[in-house]
Amino acid sequence: MKPIPQKPNYRTRVLSSLAEAGQQAWDALVSLQSEANPFLSYAFLHAMHESGSASEDTGWQPQYLTLWEEDTLAAALPMYAKLHSYGEYVFDWAWADAYRRNGHEYYPKLLSAIPFTPVTGARLMARTEEARIALLKALLDVQQASALSSTHILYPPADQALQLETAGFMLRSGVQFHWQNKGYANFEQFLDTLDQKKRKNIRAERRKVRDAGIILRQIRGRDANEEDWQFFKRCYDHTYRAHYSSPYLNLDFFLRIGQSMPENILMVIAEREGKPIASSLLIHDERRLYGRYWGAIEQHACLHFETAYYQPLEFCISENITSFEGGAQGEHKMARGFLPQKTWSAHWLAHPGFSDAVERFLAQEGQGIAAYMDELNDRNPFKK
Repeated sequence: MKPIPQKPNYRTRVLSSLAEAGQQAWDALVSLQSEANPFLSYAFLHAMHESGSASEDTGWQPQYLTLWEEDTLAAALPMYAKLHSYGEYVFDWAWADAYRRNGHEYYPKLLSAIPFTPVTGARLMARTEEARIALLKALLDVQQASALSSTHILYPPADQALQLETAGFMLRSGVQFHWQNKGYANFEQFLDTLDQKKRKNIRAERRKVRDAGIILRQIRGRDANEEDWQFFKRCYDHTYRAHYSSPYLNLDFFLRIGQSMPENILMVIAEREGKPIASSLLIHDERRLYGRYWGAIEQHACLHFETAYYQPLEFCISENITSFEGGAQGEHKMARGFLPQKTWSAHWLAHPGFSDAVERFLAQEGQGIAAYMDELNDRNPFKK
């Protein structure tokens, strides 16, 4: 008679620093996820924390939920105790205000997300499905045992969103715009797939940039020097000041990722009369390019589109990258060949009354998102 295999006896640990797990263990777990991306890497997350950009001092207190099988990291959930709702891109300010007006505390809350990064990727990371289920149970135990108002899982892949819904979370949908590479040989071949008006407008936008005497340089992370990073940070700060906001990320963060993950970085710098005037920063792996930040110290017509969209699209085509995620929101991206994609978040609220109210709101909002998606798809920019 064969012995019955024993279920793993997982040990739960809540980490206040990724250094407690170690880079080798963390990245080995990330590499096993079907929805892995560079933002889940030890290099990116550790740079967020060690630079102070996402730390307890800025309202992001790391509380990474992990399961261990002896000395092996079996499962992990990037998680924070959050003291505000900045830098999340899934807006719950109205929920927090409702709590406050009724004499309840909304903060701190539990949040699983990549700080300042609205990108879909694995959240319930595990070596096996059994470990994933155990991780989800550990999360439910943590939130039930805590006195916190709520738990929020932002930008999980669709299959994990459904797992969370089965476990009692409420799902919320959103819309982003992504570009798909159909094996284009060059940018002109991509343009030929668009309808005539869109094609004509893009050519006109690119011509305006050339006519202004602006040239573009694509710089790989391995070739970016400290002067390039300092100029990019100047552009990044300028964008936030123009919107009367404070920048989330400091120079130390950018220098850290420039040193620790150069193979994932693309910087585009625009120059006029030999001087840099604008820059964008993108993160990529072999499959996807992610638009992250852009800024300019001189204003020129269509420079944003050239630096943040058209140069990255050329990079995707030349490197056979299959998709380009342009960032949060941005319906204007459709005119440039991006199509709507649904995103997900999952939410659990401890207070039954507020949970019921949010559930009703999400049902109504979800109907609106579905109608919006239908409307967007009817305006497909490609040739019919």
